[in-house]
Amino acid sequence: MFHPLDGARFLQALGMPTRLCALVARHSCALKEAELRDCGADVAEFPDEETPVRDALWYCDMVTGPDGQRLTVDDRLAEIRNRYGPESLVGRFLDVAQPELVAAVERTIGRYTAAGIPQPKYG
Repeated sequence: MFHPLDGARFLQALGMPTRLCALVARHSCALKEAELRDCGADVAEFPDEETPVRDALWYCDMVTGPDGQRLTVDDRLAEIRNRYGPESLVGRFLDVAQPELVAAVERTIGRYTAAGIPQPKYG
């Protein structure tokens, strides 16, 4: 069981648009974790659109804690590592994915800053 893939397949079964299924399957650098779980080929069936929409989805995941609280990306990554442990599969995934996750957050912040949207409050 791997929630990005499970969610994407569930949406497919409901007849949801391919784009939505792919966004769910690939959210927050899921391919890298899927490769560690030996299901990378399954996730790779879904295209990664590498767009501002994709970045915004990753941003939302990387600044929201498990109880819905607003976190910085650094706090979110620390929270995940603390919950799973640094030596866990998820901890190892974060070691590999962190640069891409942080970059997506930074691009999204840059986009809403350029649009004159104030940065949301954390904490």
